This record gives sequence, structure tokens and C-alpha cells, in this order.
Amino acid sequence: MAGTGTEEHPHGADRLCEAGDRVYSRAVRRGRVPRRDADQVPCLLDLALLHPDPDDMDWLVPTSPQEVMTRLLRGLYEDVSASQRRVGTAVAAYEWYAGLGGSAPSGEGSAIRVLEGLSRIQAAMDEATEACTREVLTVQPGGIRREDELAEGLHRALTLRGRGVHMRDLYTHVARHGQGLLNYLELMGEAVEARSLDEVIDRLILFDRTVAFIPANTDRTVALELRHPALVGYLVTVFERLWRLAIPLTAPLPDTRIEGISHREQSIAALLAEGHQDAVIAERLGISVRTCRAHIARLSETLGAASRTQLGVRIAQVGLDGPQEPADLTQVTVPGQGSRTGR
Repeated sequence: MAGTGTEEHPHGADRLCEAGDRVYSRAVRRGRVPRRDADQVPCLLDLALLHPDPDDMDWLVPTSPQEVMTRLLRGLYEDVSASQRRVGTAVAAYEWYAGLGGSAPSGEGSAIRVLEGLSRIQAAMDEATEACTREVLTVQPGGIRREDELAEGLHRALTLRGRGVHMRDLYTHVARHGQGLLNYLELMGEAVEARSLDEVIDRLILFDRTVAFIPANTDRTVALELRHPALVGYLVTVFERLWRLAIPLTAPLPDTRIEGISHREQSIAALLAEGHQDAVIAERLGISVRTCRAHIARLSETLGAASRTQLGVRIAQVGLDGPQEPADLTQVTVPGQGSRTGR
């Protein structure tokens, strides 16, 4: 049955077929649907969006939208990380082969240019800004953006706004708390649309879907200017997938539905369960290590954990080590604190 569903419905959970969307939406609204409703949409079972009701096998219950979103984000993050490593390898190979040519010039139309030094990076981005006429897509990792960082590219943003260029920006959820970002968005008005995610990829700027800029080292003093259509097209696809999963800055963040544990702490708990160290968690969520450790301490207190090992056990016990099931969250027992409910 799984093979038939895949062949007849060749899509993923991020873009359901019309029939699948109707059945899944009805299941989410009602809590379950009769098994016969899924006969024409085996994709929902193949993608684990519906599964049998253990109390009545003639009915199917939905996987929560929050779990589906978390699953998609996790897979996408892993795909993007692997692709970034492949891009780095390809760039190294390109430079090696280019060096074999000796006197061959690297013209302005090169598919990949290495920009070393902040002044050269800024000059190349100013040039791309001048040529841009339709759209700019950006990913801004990290947490609350400093005023000087926002001011650094403000002249480009104002130039683009004056030309009628539409801009879409992706941030981490932490960035929502920065007053400088809020002031920037108010200044730019309808020219900029912004959304946020728990985690985003490294910095990315795309002009008119023809030229992209990405960092080439950790301190961002070297950048790559990409004009190869396949590379740029791939980065556009990555952006669009993240954009569909992101939450508009004008909308509130989803509740964890576990009393006493914030959305940020749920994300930290999931990363702790994956075995990441504090510094890695802080980097991925765009917060400082000190803030990260404060959240971990609060998690330990809330879950009644006396050690890091015990915290890992408690995280698994209350279901914070992965995507959340609504049915499991209505009666979550925290050791020493009784039943917790988000209702």
C-alpha cells in the first residue's frame, strides 16, 4: 500500500495533493476520520499524517500540525547542512581547477566569486542592489540584531524600497524581541515582509533570484558571490521551503501546551535530547550561551531534575525530546509536580 500511495501521490508533507489536504484538514478539525475517507489518499498514511486510532481501528487520527512542521524543519535543516558542506567542497575544487588555468581571467560574470574583506563584500552587494529591480530574499541568523548591523544595510534597503522592490526576511524567533528590528520594519512598511523560525540556515541574501551571497568563513570576512543558475535556484528553493514553515512576525508564536515550559525551552529540550552541547544549542537558536544555560537551569527546576543526566530522562518522560502529540500533552506528569495541562 505504501508503494501505491507514493506512486500515485508523488509529493511530500510540505505540499499535499488537493484530496489529501481536504481529508487531513477535516481530521485535524474533528480529531479523527473514518478509515474509508483515506482510501483515495494513501499518501496521508505513507507520510504518517494519519494513523489508526488504537481505540477503534476503523478510524484514523491525525498527526498534529506542530509535529508535522517540526519533522519538516528537522529534515530540511539536515538537508541544508549537508548541501552547505557540498557547496564548500565544490568551491574548493573550483578554486583548485581555476588555479590550473594560470593566466585565465576571472571576469565579473564568473559563476562563483570569492570576496575577501568587508569592503569588497559591501561593494559587491551595493552593485547587486543597484541592479536589483524585483525582489530580495534574506535569511538573518542569530538572535537580537544590533543597531549597527541594521544600520549597515539600511541604505540598500531604502534604495530598494524607493525602486518598488519587495523584500522578504527570515529571522529566528529570538529576533522578535529586538526593538531595533521592530523600528526597521516600521520604517520599511509594506516593502518588507518578515517571518521567524526556531532555527534558520546561515546568512543568505538573494537578489532577483539571479545572484546570491553567502558567508565563506565563520567570522564573515570572506563571502561567496554565486551566479550559477543551478546554485542560485537551489538556494531559492531552500528559502521558499523555510518561508512556508515560518511564522509571520505579526502573529504570536505557538504555545507549547505544557504549563510552565516556554516555546524556547521546548526547542532547547529537543536539542538537548539530540545530544548537542550548550554552545551548539545557543548558536542554532540565536541566543547567548549564558542565556541558553539559564533556560536549561529553569528546565531542570521545572522538571525536577537534579543532574544533566536526570534532565535528559525527564525530557523524554514528558515528551519534549521530539515532536509533540496533542493527546499526550493534555495530561503530562512532571515528577514531583503532578499532572500538567495546557488547557
